[in-house]
Amino acid sequence: MSDSIPGSKGPLDGRLVIDLSHALAGPHAAMMLGDLGARVIKVETPDCGDETRGWGPPFVGPSQAPESTYFLSCNRNKESVTADLASEEGRDLLRRLVRRADVLVENFRPGSLDRLGLSTKQLREWNPRLVVLSISGFGHDGPHGDRPGYDQIAQGEAGLMSLTGPPGTPTKVGTPIADLLAGIFGVVGVLAALLERGATGRGQVVRTSLLSSVIGIHSFQGTRWTVAGQLPEGSGNQHPSIAPYGLFHCSDGDIQVAAGSEQLWRSVAAVTGLEPSDPRYATNADRVRNRAALTAELETAFAGDTSEAWITRLDEAGVPVGRVRALDEVYAWEQTRQQGLVIEVGHPSLGPISLPGPPWRFEDGDRGRDRHTAPPTLGQHDAAVRAWLAQAEAHDAEADTGRVAPRYGAAHDPGR
Repeated sequence: MSDSIPGSKGPLDGRLVIDLSHALAGPHAAMMLGDLGARVIKVETPDCGDETRGWGPPFVGPSQAPESTYFLSCNRNKESVTADLASEEGRDLLRRLVRRADVLVENFRPGSLDRLGLSTKQLREWNPRLVVLSISGFGHDGPHGDRPGYDQIAQGEAGLMSLTGPPGTPTKVGTPIADLLAGIFGVVGVLAALLERGATGRGQVVRTSLLSSVIGIHSFQGTRWTVAGQLPEGSGNQHPSIAPYGLFHCSDGDIQVAAGSEQLWRSVAAVTGLEPSDPRYATNADRVRNRAALTAELETAFAGDTSEAWITRLDEAGVPVGRVRALDEVYAWEQTRQQGLVIEVGHPSLGPISLPGPPWRFEDGDRGRDRHTAPPTLGQHDAAVRAWLAQAEAHDAEADTGRVAPRYGAAHDPGR
């Protein structure tokens, strides 16, 4: 019987991930690996577990055991075991898990695991095939390498807040984007390391940080400075390099219009009654230079009818256009549902709950795994995982192969 979660499937089915991380960047990375079919065992401190279990409100569920919706957002498809890594017993449990693992995810402050006797060197001595994903705030070395990493601090330090919001008002992104990007980039590195391991037989340490992940998505804003010497600033809801491209007000609400080519600009002009050959607007560069005048003329036109009417007209003209939806509208939207972006799971204390779903689909329509599990309660799988380890180690002893213990898929399922 396989160790895979029954019915999980997915391209990483048969892989074991040990999640030592907390808060968001590491847990998000481990959750993505679980979404792709890996078995993920989350190791938490016995007293309170991952700190996000206490991040709220909102909390849901029984008052004596409330669940944080923050924790629920980044821990689906995982099992929870508790262990004090500062104790011999806790380190021994981790050693036994690492010997069977493919990937270990951690986002401790640099040097913290070393002080516990759990350096990456030690982890790889226990299992030379192990891929370690290590996420930090500002990098693992350099003059700021020992700083703790928090999303909003990183958004500011990495320049993202200076690019967001209206001019002169640095603004954070509405989700913890630095954490989430670090998790995503970390998963890219893990998948590459697993592919490399197939050729070399050895694991790899993958390092990323909140700082590097935000700088990694500066995109054209970065080259505006590094190549052109132009210092970007916030441009509100208008694109700094394309016009018209942004948010506009109708009589009853807002729409967003993206005229990313000259043909699209001519279509916008035709629909709104503007003159496309006006020398102020003849080229995109002209329109960007004269954005204030162009925006004022478009706002006057759009104010004359409803958002629905303008969306219909612009859509019929082939112009990219869209609404600005609140989250209740997003999760009720049939397109969101049809794309599998809402999943239903059964939580041990909350019952049936809905969660945001994985963001990818494969050619055959599969979304990585065909059965998802709810984020675990603290220590929910303590007994099951320990029983599985004992059974698997007994099996190894009987086999007496004299080699490094096989990955977890060669042993038995711990049950759910």
